[in-house]
Amino acid sequence: MHVFVTGGSGLTGPAVVTELIAAGHTVTGLARSDVSAARLESLGATPHPGSLEDLDSLRTGAAAADAVLHMAFGGDFTDLEDMTRRDRTAIEALGQVLVGSGKPFVSTSGTLVMPAGRESTERDEPDAAGLAAFRIAGERACLDFAGQGVRASVVRLAPTVHGPGDQGFIAWLVDTARKTGQSAYVGDGTNRWPAVHRLDAAVVFRLALEGAPAGSVLHATAENVPFRSIAETVGRGLGLPVVSLTPDEAAGHFVSPFIAKAYGTDAPVSSTLTRELLGWSPRHASLLDDVANGDYL
Repeated sequence: MHVFVTGGSGLTGPAVVTELIAAGHTVTGLARSDVSAARLESLGATPHPGSLEDLDSLRTGAAAADAVLHMAFGGDFTDLEDMTRRDRTAIEALGQVLVGSGKPFVSTSGTLVMPAGRESTERDEPDAAGLAAFRIAGERACLDFAGQGVRASVVRLAPTVHGPGDQGFIAWLVDTARKTGQSAYVGDGTNRWPAVHRLDAAVVFRLALEGAPAGSVLHATAENVPFRSIAETVGRGLGLPVVSLTPDEAAGHFVSPFIAKAYGTDAPVSSTLTRELLGWSPRHASLLDDVANGDYL
């Protein structure tokens, strides 16, 4: 297949592009800068100039492809409403080109959309009042095309997609530990944190493009790790004390109150249905192994 990809030059994107090309697919990637274009070319993909707000470029890229994979999501996290609007509008522009074609269209969300406090499956409804509720509009926009002759599906990524160069939640945790001289968790630290290795997540995206039925919701999660275990691994590696913080203390300790709330959320999800549907089995390092032996520390 010829796959049009948004977000192919980010952190998870290059692993997905590499996975697709290794499987025999060709890739055209949305590039909003010369740096992004060069990164895509180095991976063997063809750059396509544009951005999420350049809807004509999105439509042109999608129309020329056999499949579309939408991973790009970003902007100013102080304006979640604008980020949600940009994501939803981009998804609608991409999907409209594919209506009636039967082509695959895979969009990206996150498992933090799911209700906290229990292990959610792919069949459970997301929490409209939850931590990542701003991703729900994009999910629905994509899945709406499943009833319009598009093989549309959504991949929910774990909040931590780990691997070399990760700049997300765990990197922020390590950075805060270095700055404050202590590795912290919230409450008793038994809350569960979903994680998946970047290379395993890339396989989920490829398998979804190749065969996920229309309307599928998939969880790219390999494990649910007690957050205290993550903090203890960081503390051990840096030679720092490991401490418990109250939610109020955490709000002022970590990068932002939002990040602190995420670190204290019990957010486990199951990926059993995804594994059964796609024949997927995670094979790469666990999160704790990667924290201890990778480049985080």
